[in-house]
Amino acid sequence: MEIKKLNIAIVGGGNLGRSVADGFLKSGIPASQLTVSRRRVELLDDLSAKGVTIVKDNKHAVSKADIVIVAVKPYQAVEIFTEIKSSLKEGQLVASLMTGISVAQMSEHLPSFVIPLRVMPNTAVALQESMTLIAAPACTPAQIDLVTELFECLGEVILINEDLMASATVLGACNIAFALRFIRAAIQGGVEIGFTPEIAQKIVAQTVKGAAELVIQTGNHPEEEIDKVTTPKGITISGLNEMEHRGFSASIIKGILTSYNKINSSK
Repeated sequence: MEIKKLNIAIVGGGNLGRSVADGFLKSGIPASQLTVSRRRVELLDDLSAKGVTIVKDNKHAVSKADIVIVAVKPYQAVEIFTEIKSSLKEGQLVASLMTGISVAQMSEHLPSFVIPLRVMPNTAVALQESMTLIAAPACTPAQIDLVTELFECLGEVILINEDLMASATVLGACNIAFALRFIRAAIQGGVEIGFTPEIAQKIVAQTVKGAAELVIQTGNHPEEEIDKVTTPKGITISGLNEMEHRGFSASIIKGILTSYNKINSSK
């Protein structure tokens, strides 16, 4: 099936669900192919104005979909699956964006004739710049190709084994907040040395974007690019060393591990 002819239902129009919808629209998927459900439908008036079908009833949202994307909080999983299962149809793909809900757990609460899978994007989906990780052990190769093509509309996609999904959540989803916290700190430093917050933000954001592109486009290890701007007795190496003395790298690694352990402790 062509992506632009795929009927897509997004159950849960919160921050992530609406970002996914925005990303699909920007990729060229027709608004007429999208349905988003949320209890407070008035909060999705902007999507409605673009032609997206907005409904309160989750069962109605999924009834005609080819793929159902569940974007609610993990504690709502059983309630949502129980609610929609009578309206699901044979062969539908049910993609969970929920942290910590396994494919096996999904299968316990969904009909056997649908295909469950897990998808972990980040909030850059609205800009089509997400790093999306997909675990689809129950999907056929053709279904995997379809799901991959769909989520490539929102950025980069990597297929992973499901046992790496907790790690993917931290490194792909939580990590966007960690990166933004670095950007915020660098902006504050820029203000300390004389820039206005607005100019500092523009400088820092573009510099971070450039650093990411250096790694993405060259495939070089970050340290290889760092070596190009660190000279003997130079200002860059002095700043880097001071950051390391203050625990810069160790703090980032510890933060990632703490988030990962939090996911595992909640299972």
